[in-house]
Amino acid sequence: MSDDSEVVGENKMEFFTILYLFEPGHEDYQRTADWLLSQTQHRPKVAIICGSGLGMLADALKCQDSFKYSDIPGFPQSTVKGHAGRLVFGELKGKTCVCMQGRFHMYEGHSLSKVTFPVRVFKLLGVETLIVTNAAGSLADSYSCGDIMIIRDHINFPGLAGLNPLNGPNDDKFGPRFPPMSGVYDKSLRKMAFDICKSMGVSQYIQEGVYCMVGGPNFESIAEARLLHKLGVDAVGMSTAPEVLVASHCGMRVFGLSLITNKVVKSYEDNESVNHEAVLEVSKMRSETLQALVTELISRMDINNNTA
Repeated sequence: MSDDSEVVGENKMEFFTILYLFEPGHEDYQRTADWLLSQTQHRPKVAIICGSGLGMLADALKCQDSFKYSDIPGFPQSTVKGHAGRLVFGELKGKTCVCMQGRFHMYEGHSLSKVTFPVRVFKLLGVETLIVTNAAGSLADSYSCGDIMIIRDHINFPGLAGLNPLNGPNDDKFGPRFPPMSGVYDKSLRKMAFDICKSMGVSQYIQEGVYCMVGGPNFESIAEARLLHKLGVDAVGMSTAPEVLVASHCGMRVFGLSLITNKVVKSYEDNESVNHEAVLEVSKMRSETLQALVTELISRMDINNNTA
């Protein structure tokens, strides 16, 4: 019995050793960063990851240099409708930014190290602040379609199940082995966003709450929705948490927004259902407000000493 256990243990260790050999290492991130730095004069301090239907944020950048993901060494490919698959460098209100028009998801078949590959590249480019946006379904009874939720915290369900982009050997050049995740969504940026929304006159559909990532690609069952609601989740989606986790590990400050595109069905008597086309339609409806909010937030940031 003990001999068999030793064989199983050795095989398991060999499996994980082989697995991590295929995961990107520091030299892979550096190679991609060096290529991008050689292709553009922009040196971004802010990175923006755009969710489904929210890629218009990149269109606001001035003096653009853009690159298809397929042309960037080491970059994965985005396969989801509503994700253009471009990395755009440019200036926004005098601040140099880089914007992902389309992100990567675990459900597309990417490993989490591939999903978060751009975040570590951003760190090597000199990015200090990561802004993440996503389309999400609401579980909070007080939310309506078209609301914008400032993310206060998140629940990372894949991470709780052991699917974590930091699995494997830790890269001490990026961050510590055991990074804390309390307070990861920058409080000063959240306060600034509320002030901006008030001055814009849009406070009536601004919320603040807890985002939950699930694996997807299916939308939640009613029983799953009820479970998440009881856990205190306000909005649910299929992204964001891995990128935020890696950004925090790298020492970046983080600000996140969820555009509420649908109400998650929590009742067996409810005949409504959700589809991706409806998600994109609501994203289009609120695109100008979201763009104005992010633009003004970046305008007010002090990116020289990384404080708001």
